[in-house]
Amino acid sequence: MPTSAGEPLLRVAGLSSGYGKIGVLRGIDLVVGPNEVVALLGPNGAGKTTLLRAVSGLLPWSGTVQFDGRDLSGAGPREAAKAGLVHVIEGHRIFTQQSVYDNLLLGAYDLPRGERAARVEEALDYFPEIAEKRHERAVALSGGQQQMLAVAQGLVRRPKLLMLDEPSAGLSPVLVDRVFVVVRRLRESGTAVLLVEQLIEKALALANRVYALARGSIVLEANTGEADLPNRLERAYFATARSND
Repeated sequence: MPTSAGEPLLRVAGLSSGYGKIGVLRGIDLVVGPNEVVALLGPNGAGKTTLLRAVSGLLPWSGTVQFDGRDLSGAGPREAAKAGLVHVIEGHRIFTQQSVYDNLLLGAYDLPRGERAARVEEALDYFPEIAEKRHERAVALSGGQQQMLAVAQGLVRRPKLLMLDEPSAGLSPVLVDRVFVVVRRLRESGTAVLLVEQLIEKALALANRVYALARGSIVLEANTGEADLPNRLERAYFATARSND
């Protein structure tokens, strides 16, 4: 399926991955274009987190992953991040005993010293709730604020593509809306987003396109403006489940 804007920023072809001898993903094809928000949906255990971990270099994989014209074969998370592909892992992975500000500085550790403070302030601008607590230890933040901090750590890198794994997990409805506002701002500013999310309606309202993953395979891809999409997603999930019973 064509992307919404020119050549893909991320192209995944024939990707298979898993954990040791346990195969999870089989022959995944996926593309994300510049300035796109692409939703990756599916039931629990479908392989969504595994796919993000493989693309960002946290898991070994076979197949093809190209990002911004570069082959990522053999690249680890550090090389991927330097290329502009940043993965915000599910579960508030922050340094709780460090201050908010120091957490963000750690995200900028390998950037030129003169750029770090400006990058931190740029990231904090997205989240006034944590900007006003910049000198407090991260352990004092609420769960929602810790999630904001995790996303802000990724933004310090000025990514070309930000991969978000369940950013709304455990958040109140108000904070969920705040995170989705940030994703919309990122798209408007030119950052592409690959979004794994369980809140299907909110994800579809924000995304340009959607992929549905079930049992380690892509079972549907569509533009989010297509008719009857929620029902088509549900049918794709259940059809795959029945075929594997």
